[in-house]
Amino acid sequence: MNETRLAGLKGRTAGTGALRLAAWIALILILAVTLLPIWWVLRVALTTSSLLFSDWSRFLPAGPTLANFARVLGLMGETAAIAAGGSGQTFHFLLAMRNSILFTGMILCGQLAFGALAAYAFARLRFAGRDAVFFLFVTGLMVPGVVTLIPNFVLVHSLGWLNSFQGMAAPYFLMAPFSVFFLRQFMITIPRELEEAAILDGSGRLRILARIILPVSQPAVITLAIVVFFSTWNTFLWPYLVGTTENVRVLTAALVTFQAQTPQGSPDWTGLMAGTALGMIPPIIILLLAGRRVVESLQFSGLR
Repeated sequence: MNETRLAGLKGRTAGTGALRLAAWIALILILAVTLLPIWWVLRVALTTSSLLFSDWSRFLPAGPTLANFARVLGLMGETAAIAAGGSGQTFHFLLAMRNSILFTGMILCGQLAFGALAAYAFARLRFAGRDAVFFLFVTGLMVPGVVTLIPNFVLVHSLGWLNSFQGMAAPYFLMAPFSVFFLRQFMITIPRELEEAAILDGSGRLRILARIILPVSQPAVITLAIVVFFSTWNTFLWPYLVGTTENVRVLTAALVTFQAQTPQGSPDWTGLMAGTALGMIPPIIILLLAGRRVVESLQFSGLR
């Protein structure tokens, strides 16, 4: 009897070990597939332009150099840049980075502020047709962005906002359906007793939102901020159409413009990948600093 029980325990232990090994293998494969494109960007950025196509199958960069990063950052003159394998075209990376930070910051502040107000109204206030309005509002999640592209462009053009930060940020600045939905799902889990106690103390709705709801909703707010930051930082089509001048051109649009400015016919791949690698630094920093908040708030953001 004991021998049979021991054999069963050994079998279950072996099965558990096999499943754990399979899970680790799958995790490593997923991690490799995720990180391989990032490494390939770094590999091309660190490769000497003359050796880029000499041995494409190399996993490590051929003739490692930091000259491509120096060219992108404007630390090289035109003659030295051409000698290093560049096209001689200018790429104001720092200006494009500044524009991306301003563009992303405007949208981030707007969506968090207005999204929190709308989410609180849908989660806590009682008014006629609240659920119907919320349903119609959330249906905006099902509308593809390309459908509203032309109407938004016509509106921005009519307002005279082309080639301006307000024109680029206008379609995203106010409350977005996802932002409102995400924060509302968190706010409805907050006990009403907290609000009732504040109301008895004479607090108004805005003060309750600022002093009670938002501090309690900090994990959800930080998670939403990360999501909005990443989606806005990587936005390309709308800023590319509206911000065509260099003083407002964001990094994603600037990289495409830099790729097209190659009179030799072949894009400056090493310089392009160097700019792309530098452009990944802010999102990586944000993810490292606040990524844990995303995991902590997942348990609060489920559908109810």
